[in-house]
Amino acid sequence: MCSSDLSEPRKYYSESDEQINLRARTAQAHGLMPILCVGESLDQREARETERVIHRQVEQGIEGVDPLRLIVAYEPIWAIGTGKTCAAEEANRICGLIRGWVGNPDVIVQYGGSVTPATIDSLMAQPEIDGVLVGGASLDPISFARICNYQPVAVAA
Repeated sequence: MCSSDLSEPRKYYSESDEQINLRARTAQAHGLMPILCVGESLDQREARETERVIHRQVEQGIEGVDPLRLIVAYEPIWAIGTGKTCAAEEANRICGLIRGWVGNPDVIVQYGGSVTPATIDSLMAQPEIDGVLVGGASLDPISFARICNYQPVAVAA
């Protein structure tokens, strides 16, 4: 259900939270598992509105949606296709907030926003990030293979 990124319809087509919620409910009604993408613009981040904006998007996005059949992706709009990546620790913090707002500790929460071979290790090392949505890096087979073949670093016992 993520067009290429669901955050992009919010930005480019002015889709409302209600429209996105309707698409998520419709997807579930047809046996699909929607990906609810949430994220803030650069102006919202700079105005320190990140939490308020994402909380509203999550709250309205999950209304009437079964959280056991849902993936939520944090995709800061300012990072999509820009080469800018949210710091892994900050992405982890936001993903943890999202999990709490959904109210289901088992909901899958992913990160998307200029995921690259250089950032995959630090992103996936975060406990609140369950996976990633890959955009432009998926167009380069070597970059995409590195991301797809990510392996956690083994911790010595």
